[in-house]
Amino acid sequence: MLDLWYSEFHAEDVKFGIKVKKHIHSERSDFQQIDFFDSDTFGVFFTLDGLMMVTQKDEFAYHDMIVHPAFAVNPGIKNVLIIGGGDGGTAREVSRYKAVENIDMVEIDRRVVELCQKYLPQTASCLRTDSRIHLHITDGLEFVKNTPAGKYDLILVDSTDPIGPGEGLFTTEFYQNCNRALNEAGILVNQHESPYYTEYAREMKRSHDKIKNTFPIAEIYEFHMPTYPSGHWLFGFASKKKHPVRDFDAKKWEEAGLHTKYYNAQLHTAAFALPTYVKELLDE
Repeated sequence: MLDLWYSEFHAEDVKFGIKVKKHIHSERSDFQQIDFFDSDTFGVFFTLDGLMMVTQKDEFAYHDMIVHPAFAVNPGIKNVLIIGGGDGGTAREVSRYKAVENIDMVEIDRRVVELCQKYLPQTASCLRTDSRIHLHITDGLEFVKNTPAGKYDLILVDSTDPIGPGEGLFTTEFYQNCNRALNEAGILVNQHESPYYTEYAREMKRSHDKIKNTFPIAEIYEFHMPTYPSGHWLFGFASKKKHPVRDFDAKKWEEAGLHTKYYNAQLHTAAFALPTYVKELLDE
């Protein structure tokens, strides 16, 4: 009897593993290695270049937290840009807001979108069914560079780690172009790595240093993601004038009547209260 395991090194001497029922799909696209697996505990999950991206079981934590805090700070968001997020989960959560009029989603690898639509409809089905979602298969860095100034209310950078296709989404040039593409009340939320293991913490700090030199408001918030390295993961919140805590409107957000599995109004402010070791890393 075969004993199949997916495993990923979170550090040189730390390995994470999931017992696999079936290796569903494997291919090399023009950009990266894509694999889909099925498991008992986490359901269907997929990896890019051997790194965990999304599982059926815990995707709600990531997608709740990348989307809903921004809408709780600015309930008037109508025009949204998603960079990355080929699994569709971020677009799914944005599309739950009836006031949103347009969602541009930029994904560099068409095969990620197609395979998620086939194997992960839990996150990707909205890409077929919501007419407000416009998919652009192109490089996110180039797309933002060519975006008219002030076009978007919200930019969500749902990127992989800063290696391979995702590398350009962690540069000063990219953040500067995001700043220009946002209107005066605009918000940028980006995948901000983990503070726990040294390699991830280094990228977290590098990214934050670039963002705080680009935006007058640059804060970080945390959430728990069981299948990502250490489980302690971060998002960045940047804006020209909207502060994530001072401008948070719990009453307005709750009036939307959305049921969320992870995010809630009580959690919002607490997520921006960082552990001491994270604040010390950021202040170094």
